[in-house]
Amino acid sequence: MAKKLKLSADAIKPLVTDGGGCIATDRITVEGYPVRFMYREAPVNSTDSGWRFLSGFESDAYMEEPGNQSFYEVNTIANYDQSIIAFLDAPVGSAFEKAEPTSSFEEVKDWEPDED
Repeated sequence: MAKKLKLSADAIKPLVTDGGGCIATDRITVEGYPVRFMYREAPVNSTDSGWRFLSGFESDAYMEEPGNQSFYEVNTIANYDQSIIAFLDAPVGSAFEKAEPTSSFEEVKDWEPDED
Protein backbone atom coordinates (compact mmCIF):
# COMPACT_ATOMS: atom_id res chain seq x y z
CA MET A 1 0.00 0.00 0.00
CA ALA A 2 1.35 3.42 -0.97
CA LYS A 3 2.02 5.89 1.80
CA LYS A 4 -0.19 8.97 2.03
CA LEU A 5 2.38 11.75 2.30
CA LYS A 6 1.58 15.00 4.09
CA LEU A 7 2.72 17.08 1.09
CA SER A 8 1.38 16.34 -2.37
CA ALA A 9 3.80 16.09 -5.29
CA ASP A 10 2.60 19.42 -6.71
CA ALA A 11 3.38 21.14 -3.38
CA ILE A 12 7.08 20.28 -3.67
CA LYS A 13 9.09 23.32 -4.81
CA PRO A 14 12.70 23.33 -6.08
CA LEU A 15 14.52 24.46 -2.92
CA VAL A 16 17.63 22.25 -3.10
CA THR A 17 19.32 21.38 -6.38
CA ASP A 18 21.62 18.39 -6.69
CA GLY A 19 21.03 17.39 -3.07
CA GLY A 20 20.87 13.70 -3.82
CA GLY A 21 18.80 11.23 -1.89
CA CYS A 22 18.23 10.76 1.82
CA ILE A 23 16.26 8.69 4.29
CA ALA A 24 13.44 10.22 6.33
CA THR A 25 10.93 8.68 8.67
CA ASP A 26 7.17 8.59 8.25
CA ARG A 27 6.87 10.77 11.34
CA ILE A 28 8.05 13.60 9.07
CA THR A 29 6.65 12.73 5.64
CA VAL A 30 3.37 11.06 6.61
CA GLU A 31 2.54 12.50 10.03
CA GLY A 32 3.96 15.98 9.40
CA TYR A 33 6.32 16.33 12.36
CA PRO A 34 9.21 18.77 11.80
CA VAL A 35 12.79 17.53 11.50
CA ARG A 36 14.37 17.68 14.96
CA PHE A 37 17.39 15.43 14.39
CA MET A 38 19.50 15.09 11.27
CA TYR A 39 22.78 13.33 10.70
CA ARG A 40 25.01 12.48 7.80
CA GLU A 41 26.64 9.12 7.37
CA ALA A 42 28.67 7.69 4.53
CA PRO A 43 26.44 7.32 1.46
CA VAL A 44 25.35 3.77 0.62
CA ASN A 45 25.31 4.37 -3.15
CA SER A 46 25.93 7.05 -5.77
CA THR A 47 22.49 8.68 -5.38
CA ASP A 48 22.59 8.81 -1.58
CA SER A 49 23.72 12.04 0.13
CA GLY A 50 24.11 10.22 3.44
CA TRP A 51 21.56 12.47 5.17
CA ARG A 52 19.07 10.90 7.58
CA PHE A 53 16.16 12.90 8.98
CA LEU A 54 14.11 12.11 12.09
CA SER A 55 11.44 13.89 14.12
CA GLY A 56 12.94 12.89 17.45
CA PHE A 57 9.82 10.88 18.32
CA GLU A 58 10.98 7.58 16.82
CA SER A 59 11.53 4.76 19.30
CA ASP A 60 14.09 2.01 18.72
CA ALA A 61 11.23 -0.35 17.82
CA TYR A 62 9.87 2.19 15.33
CA MET A 63 13.28 2.56 13.69
CA GLU A 64 13.74 -1.21 13.42
CA GLU A 65 10.63 -1.45 11.22
CA PRO A 66 11.88 -0.76 7.64
CA GLY A 67 8.44 0.36 6.49
CA ASN A 68 8.64 3.43 8.73
CA GLN A 69 11.42 5.00 6.63
CA SER A 70 11.75 5.76 2.95
CA PHE A 71 14.30 7.14 0.49
CA TYR A 72 13.52 10.65 -0.81
CA GLU A 73 15.24 13.46 -2.63
CA VAL A 74 16.77 15.88 -0.13
CA ASN A 75 14.72 18.58 -1.84
CA THR A 76 11.53 16.80 -0.76
CA ILE A 77 12.52 16.87 2.90
CA ALA A 78 13.61 20.51 2.57
CA ASN A 79 10.02 21.23 1.56
CA TYR A 80 8.83 19.64 4.79
CA ASP A 81 11.30 21.65 6.87
CA GLN A 82 13.33 24.41 5.21
CA SER A 83 15.49 24.85 8.31
CA ILE A 84 17.60 21.85 7.19
CA ILE A 85 18.91 23.67 4.11
CA ALA A 86 21.59 25.68 5.89
CA PHE A 87 23.26 22.47 7.11
CA LEU A 88 23.24 20.32 3.97
CA ASP A 89 26.88 21.01 3.10
CA ALA A 90 28.08 19.63 6.45
CA PRO A 91 30.49 16.70 6.12
CA VAL A 92 29.84 13.02 6.76
CA GLY A 93 29.78 12.45 10.51
CA SER A 94 27.84 15.65 11.25
CA ALA A 95 24.70 15.66 13.39
CA PHE A 96 22.31 18.44 14.35
CA GLU A 97 19.29 18.63 16.63
CA LYS A 98 16.62 21.06 17.77
CA ALA A 99 15.52 21.19 21.39
CA GLU A 100 12.05 22.34 20.30
CA PRO A 101 10.35 22.33 16.88
CA THR A 102 10.62 26.12 16.67
CA SER A 103 14.23 26.40 17.86
CA SER A 104 17.32 26.43 15.65
CA PHE A 105 19.48 23.42 14.89
CA GLU A 106 22.58 23.04 17.01
CA GLU A 107 25.50 20.78 16.23
CA VAL A 108 25.68 17.59 18.28
CA LYS A 109 29.33 17.14 19.25
CA ASP A 110 29.15 13.78 21.08
CA TRP A 111 27.01 11.86 18.57
CA GLU A 112 28.24 8.66 17.00
CA PRO A 113 26.21 6.47 14.66
CA ASP A 114 25.09 3.05 15.84
CA GLU A 115 27.28 0.22 14.69
CA ASP A 116 25.36 -2.63 13.07
